[in-house]
Amino acid sequence: MRTAHSLHLLTGLYLILDPSVASTRSLRDALRQSAQAGVKIVQYRNKNASMKEAYAEALPLRKLAEELGVLFIVNDRCDLALAVDADGVHLGQGDLPLDLARKVMGPDKLIGISTHNADQVREASAGKPDYLGFGPIFKPGSKQDHDPVVGIEGLRAIRTLTSLPVFAIGGIAVENVGDVMKAGANGVAVISAILKAPDIKQTVSEFLSQMPAPAS
Repeated sequence: MRTAHSLHLLTGLYLILDPSVASTRSLRDALRQSAQAGVKIVQYRNKNASMKEAYAEALPLRKLAEELGVLFIVNDRCDLALAVDADGVHLGQGDLPLDLARKVMGPDKLIGISTHNADQVREASAGKPDYLGFGPIFKPGSKQDHDPVVGIEGLRAIRTLTSLPVFAIGGIAVENVGDVMKAGANGVAVISAILKAPDIKQTVSEFLSQMPAPAS
């Protein structure tokens, strides 16, 4: 839900649960291990499933996230987010416009928007979502048809354009997460580096060790 507590969690490490990336590992296992290691926000993303398939996959993940005290966001689909009573939805540039998504989702759900350049950051910020995704910072490990890589300098350049929390995304690994945070990100969204890690708990711990501890 969109509360002071949930807004407070819009920082740090944001795990995207995508079955096309976690092909050899159950998403439930990835969620549980990452939460036990300190992840506070996850997104369910499945661009290939039917609505029925996605609902069957997302519902138990949503229930587990609630048990673990983790925010649960659904990628792209407001209908699926509402069906599983997710904490919010994350919209891409080709998804429902923010004002309509807010009408569908209601005032109490979180809404994030993916942005890839300065103009998109300005436009999205004007609509007052709860947070922005921005990238790809580096070449993504999970997408072939991605937007142009913006780099650390691209992130630094848009930081002055918005007061919203910004999650950097795209090819972020333990080795570069410190530089990404120093460039102004409030957090980082990670897919491959965690879902494909031999040891999820250890990898999450390594990410978090390179990031500022959230204010209490």
